[in-house]
Amino acid sequence: MPRFISLSRRRKIALASAAALIALPIVAAVALLNMDWNRAKPWLNARASEALGRPFAIAGDLSLTWQQPSTAGQQGWRAYLPWPHLQAKDVRLGNPSAMAGTDAQAQLASVSQLAFTLNPLALLDKKIVIPQLRFDAPQVRLLRNQDGKNNWTFDKQEQPSPWQLELQSVVFSKGSVTLDDAVTHTAMRADVDTIADDARYGIAWKLSGKYRGENIQGGGKAGGVLSLQQQGTPFPIQADMRANGSSVAIEGTLTRPADLAALDVRLKISGPSMARLYPLTGVLLPETPHFSTEGHLTGTLAPRGGEWVYDQFSGKVGSSDIEGKLAFSASTPRKRLTGEVHSRLLQFSDLGPLVGADSSASKKERGVPSTQPAGRVLPVETFKTERWTSLDADVRYTADKITRDAELPISKLDTHVVLTDGVLSLTPLNFNVAGGTLTSQIRLDGSGKVIANGIAAELKASARHLHIQQLFPRLPALQASAGEINGDASLSATGNSVASLLGSSNGEVRALINRGSISKLLLEEMGLNIGSIVLTKLVGDKQVKLNCMAADFVATKGLMRTRQFIVDTDDAVLHIDGTVNLANEQLDLTLQPDSKGLRIFSLRSPLYVQGTFSKPDVSVDKGVLALRAGGALALAVVAPVAALLPLVNTGPGEDSECAALLAQARVKPVAPKPGKTPRQSR
Repeated sequence: MPRFISLSRRRKIALASAAALIALPIVAAVALLNMDWNRAKPWLNARASEALGRPFAIAGDLSLTWQQPSTAGQQGWRAYLPWPHLQAKDVRLGNPSAMAGTDAQAQLASVSQLAFTLNPLALLDKKIVIPQLRFDAPQVRLLRNQDGKNNWTFDKQEQPSPWQLELQSVVFSKGSVTLDDAVTHTAMRADVDTIADDARYGIAWKLSGKYRGENIQGGGKAGGVLSLQQQGTPFPIQADMRANGSSVAIEGTLTRPADLAALDVRLKISGPSMARLYPLTGVLLPETPHFSTEGHLTGTLAPRGGEWVYDQFSGKVGSSDIEGKLAFSASTPRKRLTGEVHSRLLQFSDLGPLVGADSSASKKERGVPSTQPAGRVLPVETFKTERWTSLDADVRYTADKITRDAELPISKLDTHVVLTDGVLSLTPLNFNVAGGTLTSQIRLDGSGKVIANGIAAELKASARHLHIQQLFPRLPALQASAGEINGDASLSATGNSVASLLGSSNGEVRALINRGSISKLLLEEMGLNIGSIVLTKLVGDKQVKLNCMAADFVATKGLMRTRQFIVDTDDAVLHIDGTVNLANEQLDLTLQPDSKGLRIFSLRSPLYVQGTFSKPDVSVDKGVLALRAGGALALAVVAPVAALLPLVNTGPGEDSECAALLAQARVKPVAPKPGKTPRQSR
């Protein structure tokens, strides 16, 4: 008889356990291969909805297959272990309950087919490693209500999960993304599709809709597979956006897209005005003529905006060139713009849009309606101060030469622009002009704390040693003139345009012109058509040698009154008295000629300058003219001249004609005796 070996109970249990352990993965694999995963969909949908805090559903077929993994990174027996590959059709992700609306609005995203492969060994380390996540025909709709509630923010878990998700690449095909944002008045759609036979790009997209209320269109390309983990492989990207006549084009690379690490592109920008870029960039820039720039843009795409540097850029603004470096930071509580900008040649007319002083054609080109009333000279275009509190700025701007025409001698401009919490300061704003200097400090408070929807402005300016000969070199008759201009201004005002600011201004304006010549041609060159008309009434279009002009105005709520205004020529002394109303652009001045002889100023009757800035009128007092033979004409009352004396000290000196004229003006005038002219009574 054969001999049987009896096994103890303990050995039988051990052998049975070993067999079970060997059979378990085999049985599990067979079960997984043959299991109908659609039966698990209710459980999966419930768990996913609970975790995401919104409805999740796999409405189509759910299947699982096993695939041999890529040998990259796999060694030994791990290279032969199959990985599960999950495919789910018609996957839908809904909105949170607070955002639920109509059926069309009840979904955040839907995917025709979702597929991914999972690394099973990484699960042992509590890691979910997905080498590639593929979306076929994804549809995403992002919503935000007026109250700020949105459907793309997921509730944070109270306790951090011990599991880590590692998503290595994402593949898109034939999808779309729409954004409806009631806060920024944005409604856009982007269509995404794959590109065939392109060595650099694999995805193309087109964009259209409204952004911040402006029509926007664009398109671009990107790499075929969005590599989220490859540290040393920059992701190629190209885009071109257009809005309201402005365009922004980039071409370069995106590094580590999963971390939104860095953008390194060549950036081209153009448009009718830099201010029109606000809908595209959200960055506050000034009103300018048509511009175009190109430079190197680098930045970090942090969730809150990151840091950006636009370096080595160059371009044109109107007829002026610009170059420099700007840095932008999405800091809190306000975004911040810093940098330095330089121009070799600045066309003076290109500064007009800054204050709305450009032509109607220029306004139309930069997308601003021409609101200038007929007959008004001062610009009425309003400043958009509601945007000033969105950005802080610290930018230095310099220009080597400024031209109004081919020969205007402004050699340099230097200004430091600082915007802090809605307060704009230009400290300093300096020019080198005609052998002299024009220095100023400007402060514009548009924060709304002083005046709602307007600006509280302060201006201090000084002109020193501006040579008339250099200021108007094209006038041959002035080549021998050695005169110079000195002046001071100190004004404060409130308003929302140049016209309203000047129309409410308070302060003082003083000026001295020592030696020179006056002609209608000169005044027209200066843009002073009022003086041109006055001079024509007095002497015709002739050259008149100027010894001195002293002007001192005090401004109260936009009404400028003469405290002292004297013009001394070889032929007469003109005493000017009256007002200039900056609020309604009205003139009311009286010119009293005090003839030094009968060569040119043969009439000693007053002249009245009235009317508007655009249509001044000069008339003669016929009643006074009838009293000419009686010689009873009273001299104009002369105000104190102490305010003008500092300009003599900083200007031509005490031996100048202006010094002598002001010294004479300080003597109280005496009425002429009967039978004598005012000249004879002295």
